[in-house]
Amino acid sequence: MLNIIFTQRRGNSQGRSKTNKTNKTNILATVNTWLAVCLLAAVTGCANSPNSKALEESLAADPKLKQNPVVFSSPPPATAIETNSTAKLPPDFPTEIPLYPNADLIEVGGQTDPSQKNVRLRWESTDPVNSVQNFYSTEFGRRNWEIVSRPTAEGQGSLVATRDNLRVTVSLSPTQKVGGSTEFAIDYSNESPEIVASPQPNNSESSASPTASPTPSNSEKTTPTPSASPTSAKVSQLDAQIPQQLRQYVADLTQLEVLKVRSAESANLETASTLSKPNKIITRREYARWLVAANNQIYASRQAKQIRLAVDSSEPAFSDVPKTDPDFSAIQGLAEAGVIPSSLSGETKDVKFRPDAPLTRETMILWKVPLDSRQVLPTANIDGVKEKWGFQDASKIDSQASRAVLADFNNGDLANIRRVFGFTTLFQPKKSVTRAEAAASLWYFGVQDQGLSAKDAVEAKSQPAE
Repeated sequence: MLNIIFTQRRGNSQGRSKTNKTNKTNILATVNTWLAVCLLAAVTGCANSPNSKALEESLAADPKLKQNPVVFSSPPPATAIETNSTAKLPPDFPTEIPLYPNADLIEVGGQTDPSQKNVRLRWESTDPVNSVQNFYSTEFGRRNWEIVSRPTAEGQGSLVATRDNLRVTVSLSPTQKVGGSTEFAIDYSNESPEIVASPQPNNSESSASPTASPTPSNSEKTTPTPSASPTSAKVSQLDAQIPQQLRQYVADLTQLEVLKVRSAESANLETASTLSKPNKIITRREYARWLVAANNQIYASRQAKQIRLAVDSSEPAFSDVPKTDPDFSAIQGLAEAGVIPSSLSGETKDVKFRPDAPLTRETMILWKVPLDSRQVLPTANIDGVKEKWGFQDASKIDSQASRAVLADFNNGDLANIRRVFGFTTLFQPKKSVTRAEAAASLWYFGVQDQGLSAKDAVEAKSQPAE
C-alpha cells in the first residue's frame, strides 16, 4: 500500500517539474520579444529628432576632403641593382702587372686620385690565400720588380712592389671566405720618377757607397736579380734551349765556370761558354760537384763558408763512391760536412749514394737548403708544408725532404723552389731535375738579407785587385 502511494507521489512530482521548465522557457521568449519591440519603437521615434540629426553629422565624412582629396600613391617598385660578374680590365691596364691565372675580376674601382690614377681591382679565386701570395712574390721577383714590403708569416699586411713609375699593392686576407673562395685586391698607381732610383751597395759586403740603379740590390727589402751582362745575350744566341726564365741564372754561373760537364770521351771536365744540353736530366754526382763548386766560388772571399774537399785518407761514406771515383772529393766532402744525409750523420742507413741516378726535386732541395740556412732544419709535417706552400701533393714528399721544403719557404722570394720552378701548386717531388733547373738553384746562397748571388761573385771577380 505504501509502495503504491510513494509511486503516485513521485509521478506527480516529475509532472510538476516538467511543467515548471516549460513555463520558464515561455517566459524568456516573451521577454525577448517585448525588448525587441521596445527597441524598434525607440529607434523609429528618434528618426526625426534633433539628436538623430547631430548623430548623423558627427559620423559623416569631412566635406573638405571632397574639395582637396588626398591621393594615396602606391610605393614605386624596387629597382634591381645590376651586378656585373664579368668585370673587364681598364683599357689602359699596365701589362707589366702579373695576373693570377685562376681568378675572376669581380669589381673595378674608380680612380681615387686623378693625378696618380689610383685604380683598385677586386678579384676572387678558389685557390687558398698562400697560393696567391706565392704567385705574386715569385712573379714580381722574376719580372724585376722591387719588393717594397711583403706580408708577415701570418699573412698580415700587403705585398707592395714598384717598377719604373708604377706602384702595385696586392692586399690579401689571411682568412678564406665561407664556401672556399678567396678575395684579394690589386691597387696600382703612377708614381713620381724619383722612386725608381734606389741605392745599391757595392759588391763588397763592407762597402756602403750607394749608386742609383733600377736594379734592386741585396738589401733587406729587395730581391737580387740576375745580371744583364753582354754574355747574357751571347748565352741566348748560342743556346736558345735554355728556358727564358733561367737564362740569366745560367749566364752568371757560366761566367764563374762552375757548370763543368764531363765529356763522354774522357773523364776530364770541360768548361764551355754556355751550358751544354740544358734540358738534359742531371745526375746526382753532377749536382754534388756543381753544389760544391758554386758555393766555394760565390763565397771565394769567405773561407769560413766554403766546403772542404775530402782527401784520399778519408774513409768513404758511401760504398758506391770509392776513393778512385772522379767526384769522390766533392761527394765525400758534402757528407763529411753533414750537408747530405749519410751514415756519418746518422740520418740514413743507406750506404749507397747512387751517383749516376737522376736528381729529383726533393733531393735537390734537401741538399741545397742547408747551405742557405746554415743551421739544423726545422721539424715538419705534411700539414705544415701544405699550409705554407699550398702543394696539392705535399703527402708525396719524403719526410726528411719536407723539412728542407718548409725551411725553403721561409726564404721568401729567394726560395729555391720559387726561383727554379716559379709558381706552382704541384711540387712533384719525385720528378727529375734538368741541368738548367739545377743551375738556377745554385745562383743564390744564404737567407734574404745575409746571402750572396752569382751576380755578386761575377762583379767581385771583375774588380781589379787592390
